Amino acid sequence: MKKKLNVTVLVDEAEIPVNNPDFLAEPKEPSTEYHVTNALRALGHNVSVLGAVKNMEETIVALKERGPDLVFNLTEHLGGNRRLDKNITALLEMLAMPFTGAGSTGMLLSRDKRLCKQLLGLYKIRVPRFVSFPFSKTIRLPKKLHFPLVVKPVFEDSSEGISNASIVESQDALIERVQFVHGRWQQAAIAEEYIEGRELYASILGNKRLFVLPIRECYFDSEENKGPRLATYRVKWHKEYREKWNIEFGPAKLETPVVKKIERVCKKVYRVLQLRDYGRIDLRLTANNKICILEANSNPDLAYGEEVAEAAEKFGISYESLIKQIIYTALRRYA
Repeated sequence: MKKKLNVTVLVDEAEIPVNNPDFLAEPKEPSTEYHVTNALRALGHNVSVLGAVKNMEETIVALKERGPDLVFNLTEHLGGNRRLDKNITALLEMLAMPFTGAGSTGMLLSRDKRLCKQLLGLYKIRVPRFVSFPFSKTIRLPKKLHFPLVVKPVFEDSSEGISNASIVESQDALIERVQFVHGRWQQAAIAEEYIEGRELYASILGNKRLFVLPIRECYFDSEENKGPRLATYRVKWHKEYREKWNIEFGPAKLETPVVKKIERVCKKVYRVLQLRDYGRIDLRLTANNKICILEANSNPDLAYGEEVAEAAEKFGISYESLIKQIIYTALRRYA
């Protein structure tokens, strides 16, 4: 493999600053796009930035003109529609262009929360019991499900659509929240049983051989037993909100046998859902050490200071080394 690569960083068009299209200058609020492009340049690669636009013909022409050795795929939606992220990877597959991260199948299986849980259930992997509510379906709870439930949009990620109000305790509250999701996100809602336990995140690197980075945890204020019980959108993205409720993200303190068990289950999830190069599995660990998978992230946030990078840092992998490992892991698939 060439040491110096021509890398095109493919991003959501809306994330490109008008006055800083190549992320050459550090923005006021550093983003994943800036961190990745900056790391790639520091590694000595030729880097260009391209925004994926709804007119895919433009994107195809631009990609062919650049002819990159590798596309570093950071897209999460197309024109605001997260259901189309798999189509972007499908396009790269049709163009036979090497790219980082999951392919169209992996994106599909991990994006749809219903399909993901159904598939994992077939492989005897524990997930919360759930029910889906499309627009046309009567909002009625099956007898096998019990309150409290967590209601969220089927296709969103980054905790979008998840707030304290997402936990419902009655039929009336369920109807109200499902209707809110239908109206606000124009998509089906999923209601799953709330799992009491510790919120953990397992970041994974690799393909044939998988490596689980040190597990991290979202520490809620358990002493006061007040405030959020979920990693809501505000918990994830608002520092002041976390400080208000004494919530922190940090390394998980777990016994070695529990760590090994989590690693084994998360590797199985990674393979079942056909994730590639890197990914993150979100789970709950109950008081009796039962593992319940909440979600799988095929393209988790790679920003410096976020979960994947922090887990890598804990293991002694610098941010630049993490990006380097991802690109060469991806290229080995195409060798």
